[in-house]
Order: sequence, then C-alpha cells, then structure tokens
Amino acid sequence: MLWVGSADGMERALVERAGIPYQGVRTGKVRGVNPLRAAASIGKMAMGVGESQLVLRRFNPDVCLVTGGYVSAPVVMAARLQRTPVMIYLPDMTPGWSIQRMSRFAARVAVSFPDAASFFGGEAPAGKAVVTGYPVRQELVDAAKDRNASRRELAQALERPLAGGGEPPLVLIWGGSQGSRSINRATWSALNELLPAAHILHVVGTRDWPLYEAFAAERPLPPELAARYHPVAYLHDEMPLALAAADLTVARAGASSLGEFPAAHLPSILVPLPMAGVNQQRNAEQLARHGAAVIIDDEKLGAELGPTLLGLVQDDERRAAMAAAAADLAQPDAALNIASALIELYHLNISGRSASH
Repeated sequence: MLWVGSADGMERALVERAGIPYQGVRTGKVRGVNPLRAAASIGKMAMGVGESQLVLRRFNPDVCLVTGGYVSAPVVMAARLQRTPVMIYLPDMTPGWSIQRMSRFAARVAVSFPDAASFFGGEAPAGKAVVTGYPVRQELVDAAKDRNASRRELAQALERPLAGGGEPPLVLIWGGSQGSRSINRATWSALNELLPAAHILHVVGTRDWPLYEAFAAERPLPPELAARYHPVAYLHDEMPLALAAADLTVARAGASSLGEFPAAHLPSILVPLPMAGVNQQRNAEQLARHGAAVIIDDEKLGAELGPTLLGLVQDDERRAAMAAAAADLAQPDAALNIASALIELYHLNISGRSASH
C-alpha cells in the first residue's frame, strides 16, 4: 500500500503515524481563487501528473483508490495514462467539483448510501456506483458496544468526572478539527441553561481556545456548574471514546457524520457548514430524514441551540428513538466492502486485458 498526497499535505503526519508510506506530489486549487493563482495551480497539476506517473511506475499498483480533493486529479490522470483502474470513494451524499470530473475517468465510484448512486448513472453494472457504506475506525465500533464502559474509560483518559451513578446525559459538542466559532459562541451563551441538566464535553478547537480563555475569565461559571463543563482544545486518540460515550452530539455535518454517528448509535444536532462547494446540508438531511438527527441552520444557532439541546437532553424517550434510527444506518463492514470492490475491480481489469489479447 502507498498513500499519495500533496507535497505539503496536512495528512502526511497522520498517514505516517499509521505506518503507511507517503509520497507527495504537486497540485493546487483551481476553483474559487484569483486567475493568477489558478494558472499557477494548473502548472503545479501538470507537474503533479508527471510526478504521479513516476510514482505509479515505481510502485506498479494493480488498482488505485482516490477520495477526492485536488491532489487526486494528477493521480487519476496518471493512472488513466498507465491504464491502472481507478475507484473513487465519495464520502458525502453529493459529489464536489473534483469528484464529478474525476468520475469520468474512474471505473467505479464507491458511495456511502444508495441515494448517492444517481450521480454516477446508478449502481454497477448499469452505472459506476458501488454502495459500500462509510468506513469507520474499529476502535469506535468496539467502543460503541458499551456506552457506560466507554464513558468510564473516557473519564479516566481525560481525568474528568464524566461517569458515576446517577450522572446526567453527556453531550459532546465539537466543530471538526479546527472547531466552529458559531457553535462555540452559541454553546457558551447557553451553558447556564444547559449544565443543570447535562455534562458537556466541548471540543473548542485550537484556533478558538484563546476565546474560551477570555470567556472563562470574563464569565466564570458557578462551581456546581463548572464541574459539569469539560472544555478541551482538541481530542485525538480519545475521539472514538468520546463518540461512543456521548448520549447526544452537536456537530457540523461533514462526511464523517454519515459513518461515525450511526456506528456509535449517536443522536445528533447537526449544523451544516454554510460554505460554497461543501454540501453538508445533504449529509445532514440524510440523517434527519431517517430520524437520527435534528438540523439547525448556522444563522439560527444563537436562538435555537440552547432550547433544542435542552429539550433533547430532558427527553430520554426521543433520544432513544434517535439512537435506534442512527443504529439502523450503521454499516460496520464498510471498509471490507470497499476492499472487496477493489478486488473485484482488479479481477475485472485482468479479465478485460485477457479478452483484448
């Protein structure tokens, strides 16, 4: 296995930490930037295609799996030139610009749910789509088997009083790796209302941690409420435990919500990120349509987060129904399904080569 990413990719440390070899190639963003930068990016992509060809010749893969983003374009073009079959994985419900264009050169597109197959002509063999589910970490699948045990283990890992007899629900609030300023501010505004009814584990994000420190200095919580509020800048190894331990989460609606929340049987309040080119709304609607999530628009957070969150915290029956709905969407074998689809693509490619000779 070889991971090909951008030369300065932020994912490099994570990939190498997992023990996977990493090869960087040049690429650049061409949409939503000024013409000079777009021209420079096209030049970088052209060089990236050449670099990707060299990588593919050395590594000689049987199949190539890509997951979108601008770095994938040079790799897909190089694979096309060298007749290496490509499968794209679409994690979201709606393909972005790069996946839409790269799918023309792919033999298969793996999708998380059947509703996304229509973007690629339907499911194979009539179309290119293969429904695999969203792959999640095995640590999360294992931790989700016992929420109470996960809560105790998380309390030990964080050295926080999250567990114990008669403890109220645990709410996990987070906004992705960088945090979310609008979610953070709405949370801080509602703390006095929420904390009598719940423990709150709040992943603020490193970017907004100074804002939290300023908030804590200006508006200190009473001791009895402060004992139930657990702000952290970031969670890494503890995140699967946090997802498995929580009774409810407030989060953006990135692609991971489609896989991780169902795997953790986790009810959610989703706040889709309002950004051009990132269609989190469809992700949120997928979970909400099945009864696993409630959606709040970003601009309404200040007024709606507190009452919505408090209502769910105090309604055990509704949370249980949402958890069951989330569990029904779980696909714990998604990683195996993707691997099986890659093996099938390899055999189809071999058969095609044999038939052409």
